[in-house]
Amino acid sequence: MSKVPLTVKGAEKLRAELEELKMVVRPRIINAISEARAHGDLKENAEYHAAKEQQSFAEGRIGEIEGKLANAQIIDVTKVDAGGKVIFGATVELENLENENRVTYQIVGEDEASIKDGRISVGSPIARALIGKEVEDVVVVKAPAGDVDYEIVSIKYI
Repeated sequence: MSKVPLTVKGAEKLRAELEELKMVVRPRIINAISEARAHGDLKENAEYHAAKEQQSFAEGRIGEIEGKLANAQIIDVTKVDAGGKVIFGATVELENLENENRVTYQIVGEDEASIKDGRISVGSPIARALIGKEVEDVVVVKAPAGDVDYEIVSIKYI
């Protein structure tokens, strides 16, 4: 399986979630299962079935996170010499040449992407158009509503 790029912050967030699941959620679910078992007949015990369902979900998420971290290539953009080019992890300020609106995006891995938080996936059309470009370059992004021209205003490696 190929390595999946992940920022340092993204990896830290996944590790924190994994720690929470293993140290807090898992023990809480185990306690809920033992309490439900103490109530008797398991066939008609809704509390028991709910706790087992939670356990299944939590264990699935633990496995998913461990798999992501095992296959992650963690990239610290502050330690990469990008030569002024847009790379994975870079924070890029863009100006829409049509309406002069400015937006800022950080290029991150698929699991970290959140347009609300200004993080776009490295596989998104905007990120693909930006990779390898420099300040003052004009990029054309193929959007569903048509092509959009952006000028790169600044690139930060934070």
